[in-house]
Amino acid sequence: MTIAEVVPSLLSGLDVPGADNTLGLPRARRVVLLLVDGLGHELLRAHASHAPFLSSLPDRTIDAGFPSSTATSLASIGTGMQSGEHGIVGYTFEVGDEVLNSLTWTRASERDHDLRRTLVPEVVQPHPTLFERAAAAGVAVSTVAPLLQRSSGLTRAVLRGSWFRGAAGFGDLALGAVAAVEQDRSFCYAYHADLDTIGHIYGPDSEEWLLQLEFVDSLAARIASRMPAGSLLAVTADHGMVTAGERIDFDTEPLLWQGVRVIAGEPRVRYLHTESDEVLSVWREFLGGRADVLTRDEAVDAGWFGPVSPLAVDRIGDVVVAMKDAHVVVRSQAEPVLSSLTGFHGSRTRAELAIPLLVHSVPSV
Repeated sequence: MTIAEVVPSLLSGLDVPGADNTLGLPRARRVVLLLVDGLGHELLRAHASHAPFLSSLPDRTIDAGFPSSTATSLASIGTGMQSGEHGIVGYTFEVGDEVLNSLTWTRASERDHDLRRTLVPEVVQPHPTLFERAAAAGVAVSTVAPLLQRSSGLTRAVLRGSWFRGAAGFGDLALGAVAAVEQDRSFCYAYHADLDTIGHIYGPDSEEWLLQLEFVDSLAARIASRMPAGSLLAVTADHGMVTAGERIDFDTEPLLWQGVRVIAGEPRVRYLHTESDEVLSVWREFLGGRADVLTRDEAVDAGWFGPVSPLAVDRIGDVVVAMKDAHVVVRSQAEPVLSSLTGFHGSRTRAELAIPLLVHSVPSV
C-alpha cells in the first residue's frame, strides 16, 4: 500500500471512473486530503502526546515510495503512479542536458535559473493527473497551498487540473480547505510545508519540531471541526525524516569523483551518471555498510521505483546510492545550504518510508 493509492481510493467515493478504492477508505462525497510535509509515521507514533487529535484517529501505515522525497511523493499523490512511472525521480535529477531541481524547477546549480520554458513541466511529467480526471468527471477539485506554489513548475507538472487557492497561513489554509468542500462531489488537496522545514533546520526531535507538530495537530482538528456533515478528512504525509549522522563529503573526497559525470539526488540518495564502470565498485568499497550501492538495473529489478517507464529510466542514473542508518553524502561546496541541514530524508529506512494515513469521518446529520 503506497502513497500513490491514496487519491484514487478517495476519488472512488466521488464516483470518478477508473478510481479504485484499493485502500478500503470510507466513501464520502466531500473530501479534504491534508498532506503534512515531513510527518513520518514513526515520528508521529513517538510523539503522540504532542498530537492528541491525530493520534486519536485509527493508525494506519502506508509507504511513501522511493526516493522518499517531497517532489516524488507529491507526483505520486497527483498522478496515482510511483516514481518509475511518473518520472519525478527525486529532488534533483538529470533531464537531457540539465540537472533539474524539481521543487524549484530551476537548474540544480543555479537556483535563479528558471527552467519552465526549456523543461516544460507538462512535458517532463506528461501523464494526466488525477485532479484532471476528477474534474472531467464533474468533481469540484481544489488545491489549497502556499501562494508561491500557484504556477510553480512542480504544481504544473503533477497537480494541474484543480482550482488553486493560495494560503498565507494556518487560518487561511484551514478555512480555504473547508470552503472548498461546501458543495456535493467536491475534493480538496491541502498542503502544509512548515513541519518539514523545521525538521530540516533543527531536527525532527527538536523542541521546535515538537511545537510545530502541536500546531499541525491543532490545524487538523480545526479543519475537522468545521467540515460539513457527511464529509471526510484524510491526513497523510510525503515522507518521514532522520537526524543526520556521519557526513561523507563528495566535494572533498577525490576518490569518489573518478568516472562520475553527474551527481544528482540529495544527501540520503544519490544518482551517479558515470563514464566508467569502476564507479560502482569504488563507491561500494568506500561506503561499505553505510549504503546500498546498486546499478540502475539492480535497483529497478529490486522494485525500488515500482514499474519503470522509458520516461524515467535515464533520469535514475547509472548507479543508485541509498544511504543506511542516518549517514548522508553531502556536497559542502556545490550545495552548502543543503549540506548544513540537520534533518534529512530520501532513502529507504522505515523512518523515511513509513507515513501515516489517518481518516476522520464527520457524522451525517
